[in-house]
Amino acid sequence: QVQLMESGGGLVQPGGSLRLSCAASGSFFSSYTMAWYRQAPGKQRELVAVIVSDGSTSYADSVKGRFTISRDNAKKTVYLQMNSLKPEDTAVYYCHTNRGLSYWGQGTQVTVSS
Repeated sequence: QVQLMESGGGLVQPGGSLRLSCAASGSFFSSYTMAWYRQAPGKQRELVAVIVSDGSTSYADSVKGRFTISRDNAKKTVYLQMNSLKPEDTAVYYCHTNRGLSYWGQGTQVTVSS
């Protein structure tokens, strides 16, 4: 059983920054791929960023160069540093991992607006 708890969302002006955190429970955190997804109103959930156990990362084209995913295995936490935020980044952001079963956090709202 794995539980994921996101935090760090909020309201930010365009061009601003936020850092999201996802704290995980369970064992062997360092062995698993972690990911951030987002879902905007009326749209499908989309993959934002992925970090593999060896630290390799990949990003959606829409966030490349602006967002950075990282992990702290000792704290069992994955982060999403979001810079140069745009109104189109407004969404609920979810943490995800797959360990045979798919696990999701409850989500954290990010609103980019002036």
